[in-house]
Amino acid sequence: MAHLENPDSQLTAVKWRFPSVHPEGRKYVMIAAGIALLTYWAISQFVGWLLIGVTIWVAAFFRDPIRTTPVSPRLIVAPADGLVTMITRVPPPPELRATLGEGEFTRVSIFMSVFDVHINRSPIAGTVRRIAYVPGKFVNADLDKASEDNERQHFVVEAPDGLKVGFTQIAGLVARRILSFVAEGDRVGAGERIGLIRFGSRVDVFLPAGTGSRLLLGQRAIAGETVVAELGVDPGLAGASQ
Repeated sequence: MAHLENPDSQLTAVKWRFPSVHPEGRKYVMIAAGIALLTYWAISQFVGWLLIGVTIWVAAFFRDPIRTTPVSPRLIVAPADGLVTMITRVPPPPELRATLGEGEFTRVSIFMSVFDVHINRSPIAGTVRRIAYVPGKFVNADLDKASEDNERQHFVVEAPDGLKVGFTQIAGLVARRILSFVAEGDRVGAGERIGLIRFGSRVDVFLPAGTGSRLLLGQRAIAGETVVAELGVDPGLAGASQ
């Protein structure tokens, strides 16, 4: 993981780079491109052009941009790109209670549309203490009941000081596979890639007691960059959509 600094005496130039396609998605891009070319040459040029558009969309879906994560043991960063659709107080999922403990947590839900980046990232640095996969349904991930009904995968990362943060990948209407890039016992950095969900979904992050969200309903989050919360701080923010 690269560390970028910008001291007062030196200006650091950052150039835009075209996002790469994650290795998990390259086979789907190749399949879509093959079908598009075959259709273009053997069946219909018009349909072929439509399928070329689909191929471009598949490549965009699996894009894996570089993100710059603020490095601080007090910050929790967004695990997903997307729209903040729910902020509520809930008990932890049953699969995480033994690790996170009882009580209520502030749950921040980030909904990923099929146009968002779908690489998910760790909200804090630490050790992966718990991964729990739960099979389920594929209802709209934007609904509250998706947290209990849908296919999902839970994580708990423990920071060096013992603080634990849980988060959950939740499949959506068209999502059909949740992938994890890490295993229990692995060490991860804040903002490090931990998995993805194919084709539309949601990620919930559970904030520890005494910590409130710095995000507001209707805001958009960027995985690995947007600060969701500062540990031990409840800013009590209010917002207005306009």
